[in-house]
This record gives sequence, structure tokens and C-alpha cells, in this order.
Amino acid sequence: MPVTDRVQQILSNYASENPGTLTNLYRLLNSGQLAGTGKMVILPVDQGFEHGPARSFAPNPEGYDPDYHYQLAIDAGCSAYAAPLGALEAGAARFAGQIPLILKLNNSDTLAKVDAPCSAITGSIEDALRLGCVGIGYTIYPGSSLRNRMYEDLRELTIEAKRKGLVVVTWSYPRGAGISKAGETGIDICAYAAHVAAQLGSHIIKVKPPTAHIEQEESKKALEKAGVKLDTLADRARYVVQASFNGKRIVIFSGGEAKGYDDVLGEVRELARGGAFGSIMGRNAFQRPRAEALKLLNDVMNIFRNP
Repeated sequence: MPVTDRVQQILSNYASENPGTLTNLYRLLNSGQLAGTGKMVILPVDQGFEHGPARSFAPNPEGYDPDYHYQLAIDAGCSAYAAPLGALEAGAARFAGQIPLILKLNNSDTLAKVDAPCSAITGSIEDALRLGCVGIGYTIYPGSSLRNRMYEDLRELTIEAKRKGLVVVTWSYPRGAGISKAGETGIDICAYAAHVAAQLGSHIIKVKPPTAHIEQEESKKALEKAGVKLDTLADRARYVVQASFNGKRIVIFSGGEAKGYDDVLGEVRELARGGAFGSIMGRNAFQRPRAEALKLLNDVMNIFRNP
């Protein structure tokens, strides 16, 4: 489809990238129901690796089959489907060209209890190219004592990805001994995590919806002195987007743990009002029966189309 003014405006924020990367970013912004709007909804299914198959797929056993997620993302009109290596390999040939793919390049499991979270690299740029992906995904844990290793690994992967024309999507999830549980989703920490991902060269940044909690006393003083509004989720989403180069980087928000249908839509409505570029929604979609999942994803996209 012809490039819309909004998509052209977004692409102009990535003027340093080569034509291959811009082409793949264009594909993400021009696929599915939200094509041309500058918004996106991505289906991520890395939870089997991260949380285990029982917690992830027992609520809807069709989800044990990787093909189910490919087809769900395609039929829902999602902008892309993101998953680890094995799941993408299982259906890449059968669904070739039908939806943009993002290869999640690092993953961890819940079998060990650790104070310093750090995911293992489980795929490669060559894998992403072989499978026809538009981009790679990578998780960083700002706040972990191993964060510098993750930043350095992501930087090397980013150099290679950009050299070969791929988009870089970063899951930026604050976590570690230096951050409280409430702080993991606190507004100051979420905004800081998004900014770190932007500074590392990410094209698309994924963070959790921020709460009104402020973790760092220095940040609290600065935000209060500047009069930054943080009362509503829309206000807080707006601040996270502002912290990501004043909206010049695409920021999408995770769906988080499974919640009620109306609660999901209420949260998405607030994020959309705050200028979010979209959602990356996994468990809240694929753990529901297929018909309900399709309806939910359609409703989410309608909200982003008309916030």
C-alpha cells in the first residue's frame, strides 16, 4: 500500500538506518488491520520458554501447537508474530510471507531462582534471516547486576542486525536486587528503562504499563518540580513515550498477566490516549478460546485506530 503521512513521519525518525531496515520497519507499520495508522499490535509467544508450557498453554491446549499462534496472529490481522527459535522454525515454511516475524533472540526459564536475572542468547541473526524475519527481539533487565553484559550483547547484536537490514525490538523490563517489586513497574523506572533501550539503538521498545509508584527519591523530586502529570495511566504512558526521545522511538506496551476482558480493554484505552504506538499482547490473547481471542485482538486494534 502507498506510504501514509503518519508512517512517513515515523520512518523519518530513523533516517540513519539503511534501506533494508527501513523496508522492514515499513512492513511492520503496513501489515495487518492497523496498516498505515502508525500503530501496531504484535502477538508474542515466548511464554512457553519463559514460564513453562503448563502455565502458558494449559488454559487453552490448542496453544501447545506453534501453528495455532501463527494462524491466530494472521487471522486477527496482527502487525507481527514474535517467538523464540523453535516455535518460529515449526511453522516458518508453512506460513511464509503471511505475516512479519520477529525472532526472540534471548530467553530464560523459571527453573532456577536468581538474584541477578540475565537471559541466554538462544538464536542468531543468521537464524532470523533464514526464517525470513523482519527483525529480532531481545530482553534487557535494567537493575540487574548483570545488566552491563546484556547491554553489551544487545549492542553487538544490534550492529549486526542493522548491518543486515533487520529491525531491533527490545523488551526492557527493570528487574534485580536494586529494584523493589513495586519499582519494576514504577513510572520513573519504566521511563528510565525505555530511555536505556532507545540509547542502545532499539527501533521498537516494549515496556510494561507503568504504575503511579515512584521508586527513586531523586526522580520524585525532579518530576514534582517539573509538574509532570502522572495521575492516570494515559498520563504515565505519555511520559514514557516522551522519555523515548520525545516520541521519536516506537514504544509499545505489554499486556502483562492474564486479566478480565473489560480490564484489558480499559488498560489499552488509557495507553492509546497516552500516545502509545500499540500493544504487544500474548497471554491475554492466546490463553483465551480462539473466537474470544480474535474478538479481543480486534477490539484492541479498533481502540488504537480510534483512541
